[in-house]
Amino acid sequence: MKNIVLFGPPGAGKGTQASILKDKYNLVHLSTGDMFRYNIKNKTELGKLAQSFTDKGQLVPDEVTIKMLNAEVDRHLPCNGFIFDGFPRTVAQAESLDSLVEEKSTEIHAMIALEVDDEVLVERLLERGKTSGRPDDANEDVIRNRIKVYYDETAILKSYYQQSDKYYGVDGVGSIEEITERICEVIDRL
Repeated sequence: MKNIVLFGPPGAGKGTQASILKDKYNLVHLSTGDMFRYNIKNKTELGKLAQSFTDKGQLVPDEVTIKMLNAEVDRHLPCNGFIFDGFPRTVAQAESLDSLVEEKSTEIHAMIALEVDDEVLVERLLERGKTSGRPDDANEDVIRNRIKVYYDETAILKSYYQQSDKYYGVDGVGSIEEITERICEVIDRL
């Protein structure tokens, strides 16, 4: 079983790469954003709880997110492994994720971070904003703030995974195929 945290700033290409990698390695792609949307839309107990926070403009507490993640992991076992996308975002979440996978007798094998220059990110997101319908992809100031928040709040995870030799920075610039090839070189060595 291979468990990978796919990481990078907004616009780095995580969703695109996760879709390719899940097929290539027969992994389960778990996106916390998708999990929240599914649970809220289907009015599950955890969805109602999550919505009670989002309705007030608050972040969903780690405990609720971990419970959703645990339910999703259990739903897909047994499997070849997972790609975690959008989680963890903090050291506390990384520690919770480590505990969760440990309970399943496995571990996180790598954090693969797509590294992309800020100006390229802004360009990509503005381009995506023309077709995605997402207002947060259409405003350059909002995009730059999202990138800043990423560095301020989540980039600390780099050192967390470096401490256990599980951090792999991958150049996220080039064609989709070139980036996929770089990521696959990492995964194939695990």
